[in-house]
Amino acid sequence: MRMPFFKRALTVVIASTVLMTGVVAAEAQTAATGGPKPTVVLVHGAFADASGFNGTIALLQKAGFPVLAPANPLRDTAGDAAYISSVLDTIPGPIILAAHSYGGVVITNAARGHANVKALVYLGAFAPDQGESALQLATSVPGSELGTALIPRLYPLPDGTIPPDGSGPVDGYIDPAKFRAVFATDLPESQTRLMAVTQRPGSVAGLSGPSGVPAWKSIPSWFLIPTQDKVIPPSIQRTMAKRAGSHTREIRSPHVVMISHPDAAAATILAAYAGTR
Repeated sequence: MRMPFFKRALTVVIASTVLMTGVVAAEAQTAATGGPKPTVVLVHGAFADASGFNGTIALLQKAGFPVLAPANPLRDTAGDAAYISSVLDTIPGPIILAAHSYGGVVITNAARGHANVKALVYLGAFAPDQGESALQLATSVPGSELGTALIPRLYPLPDGTIPPDGSGPVDGYIDPAKFRAVFATDLPESQTRLMAVTQRPGSVAGLSGPSGVPAWKSIPSWFLIPTQDKVIPPSIQRTMAKRAGSHTREIRSPHVVMISHPDAAAATILAAYAGTR
């Protein structure tokens, strides 16, 4: 009975040591250059909101980084990217742009034209090439359980109407009964019940919208791959990371890696900072 606890405690100690090593290195570099630390912008995906980054934000703030986690509209690929791009327009100085899940599609497009975005960080996220969509990538290989877990709900057109033939825009919600199994298997049931109730749906238009020219072709990238991901199969994440030339790390985690392992998410962002200083 003692050994599992010891192993778990040892894992926590090792992870904390790795994180603090990165923090110390980052602090030392800032002191040496005298320059400001970049603003870390965190973009959430569908079925979640920015609070999913809370653990990661706390660690980054402790390390002295300014952080901004705007609300991703989750309406359509081009519009969502345009909104996040407008947020980037307001930030002076260098930026590290990080995202989870569908947020990866958004940052892949939003970063274009922003010379101050120094790194892209994909945390269990999509990194599409031109013309690809989130749903296309998720279903391109076996392993995703998202499609069979979705509950569709119509929402109004811009004029407030819903076409009587049912052809209007559709939001996808994860079935609360399947939420934990698909999204966050290692989190407490009490937590995932709340997450299922408060989930922000992703529009089918956004999840199936084609991506534009990818910013990862000109901006260095880092990838944290959760090997137990049942939303974005790890094999397709490896493919996306490889073609983007990303610095890649894998961790045993379900899809919401930034909630299950905020230390690993923060460490990946710190690695991006160290690699682009």
